[in-house]
Amino acid sequence: MNDSTSSRPNPLRTAPNLLTLLRICMAPFLVAAILGDHYALGFGLFVAAGLTDALDGLLARILSQRSMLGHYLDPVADKLLLSTIFLVLLHKGLMPTTVTVLVFGRDVGILLVAAILYAAVGRREFRPSIFGKANTLAQIGAVAAVLLHQLTAARWVAAVRTAALDATIALTIASGLHYAWMASRRSAAPAANGISARPEGSDSGPGSDSGSAA
Repeated sequence: MNDSTSSRPNPLRTAPNLLTLLRICMAPFLVAAILGDHYALGFGLFVAAGLTDALDGLLARILSQRSMLGHYLDPVADKLLLSTIFLVLLHKGLMPTTVTVLVFGRDVGILLVAAILYAAVGRREFRPSIFGKANTLAQIGAVAAVLLHQLTAARWVAAVRTAALDATIALTIASGLHYAWMASRRSAAPAANGISARPEGSDSGPGSDSGSAA
């Protein structure tokens, strides 16, 4: 038992989680580059951060190094990086106020709802929906287009920037509403099933834990 426990790799030392930590460490350098008007460097760092985001998930699947730490650390790294850049770009006058307020309002709302669900019914899972994933991609595209727009005045870059910002607004609203709908269903499910399910669970013994690990 002790041998199997000691042979488990430290989750902080696995390749996917190291890449995620690297992405978090890149945030202050990216902020400094944007604040210093070094947009070429900022764009390069942002692209590099995006590559680490793609690689950590790929390596986790290929190397079978998925972990609970990575499950929580990866979205935290994404939100930390994107939220910080949105604020910095807003400060520089490069990001519309409406977009930034919507992005932050949605993220804060999701965190509050997740905390309430955990406190009320003990639910930790708050898996991203297809709208949430699309919204994250739109935010990444918007930031990349805004930074690239500072390097070139090409029409296609301006068009991509406008499209990405519009997509971010639409998907932020859609994903926020979808999360609210999912939260209402999850909060209603225990209330509806609690009376009938509790007597069965009280007689099932320790084996009932295996069904709650999903």
